[in-house]
Amino acid sequence: MAVTDINDERGRELVATLGSSSRYYRLDVRQDAEWSTVIDHILRDHGQLDVVVNNAGITGFEDAMVPHDPEHAALEDWRAVLATNLDGTFLGCKHALRAMRTQQAGSIINISSICGIVGSFANAAYHASKGAVRIFSKSAALQYAKDQIRVNSVHPGFVDTPMARPGLLGNEIGKARMDATPLGRFGKPIDIAMGCLYLASDESAWVTGSELVIDGGMTAN
Repeated sequence: MAVTDINDERGRELVATLGSSSRYYRLDVRQDAEWSTVIDHILRDHGQLDVVVNNAGITGFEDAMVPHDPEHAALEDWRAVLATNLDGTFLGCKHALRAMRTQQAGSIINISSICGIVGSFANAAYHASKGAVRIFSKSAALQYAKDQIRVNSVHPGFVDTPMARPGLLGNEIGKARMDATPLGRFGKPIDIAMGCLYLASDESAWVTGSELVIDGGMTAN
């Protein structure tokens, strides 16, 4: 297994828990050249590339905690969100597809969001990026089905992670989101991971171009 991040300390900590078959590679997903280098290293170290999960993402208000307002947001802030969430996914697919075509097999899993399917009242840049990931995944799935490469998107609801926690706990927005979730709890990372495991496995061999929604029933309302 290959783990990539720009947080070297956390990445190496994770690899230490996964065992000797795992390796950490530093990767800024916004950089085309870094993707090329990392994929080359993975192929050298592991022999082939079976699954890629494009999971890197930012909300755009990690520091200021102010959601993107289309009327007032700066263009550079808008582009920063799309650079990570959309460009990063594109580049991950670009380099994964090149490797997977040679073996005529592979699964690419792009993490979108329920806000890539339905709108929300804040943070338009984030939602625009996730909607684009959804449609890009379908397009890539159609283009590369002939190569037996599957491309699917995963659409989490509100999951209790460090990135999302400020918008979930101890405020009225979080209460409204909880009230709108029929299963009565926020998601956990393992909930999303198990969906990805399905899409990575042979059990999903006839699944491509699909949207796997994991949201506690929120978008069923």
